[in-house]
Amino acid sequence: MSEDKNPANFEEQIKKLEHLVAQLETGNLSLEDSIKAYEEGVKIAQNCQMTLKNAEQKVEILTKQGEELVKQDFNSEDI
Repeated sequence: MSEDKNPANFEEQIKKLEHLVAQLETGNLSLEDSIKAYEEGVKIAQNCQMTLKNAEQKVEILTKQGEELVKQDFNSEDI
């Protein structure tokens, strides 16, 4: 299970993770291959989690207040 040097986009990573999970669920992999698939899956899951965290931090909601647009954080309690 090779690891790409260029990280794939989020959707590709999710598909790859789903494929690894399906392989593990079949039970047809050797112990060594299962461990490799599991390790790769953990790395992909961590990368996806980091991608989601970064995206959440970047998300801002624009709220129109009068003539002026005001930026608010996604987690704002004003929403």
